[in-house]
Amino acid sequence: MRAADLPGGSRAWPRLALWGGLGAAALALSALSAFARDHALMINASPSLPYWAVWLTRGAVPERGDIILFDPPASELLERHFGKEPKPFGKRVSGVPGDLVTEKDRAFFVNGRLVARAKLASRLGEPLALGPTGRVPRGCYFVTTEHKHGFDSRYAAIGWICRPRILGVGRPIL
Repeated sequence: MRAADLPGGSRAWPRLALWGGLGAAALALSALSAFARDHALMINASPSLPYWAVWLTRGAVPERGDIILFDPPASELLERHFGKEPKPFGKRVSGVPGDLVTEKDRAFFVNGRLVARAKLASRLGEPLALGPTGRVPRGCYFVTTEHKHGFDSRYAAIGWICRPRILGVGRPIL
């Protein structure tokens, strides 16, 4: 069919193109909005992970070895080191629900494999209490970092990281 054969003749063609373009734009914006609800680009300012940009997928179930981003628990120690409203933390999942976490001489093991060593004191000289041991509870994770000064589950101020705190699973991109 030619534009001249449409009701209104060739004048209808620009209107049809406009409506078609508006419909396509609405669909694209809707898809983009849904994508933005489930994803985010996070910038890492901490040396505890070797990546400076992480792509976050909200709602993904973490697996061993994944990087998760989470809101750290509130504590006076965290406030002194990171301020009243610390940015999200990014750490690697070392222990998943059901894994056995043990500690000996400040060394932490998950299912018998060494995952981290705990320091005695923070960079401000404060004593650091050891984190949890035992079976990782359902819906929780034991998180660590390769960085020797990383602040993670090996310390009581962080502890288990459970689902309500988890923002999502991160994939390093840079």
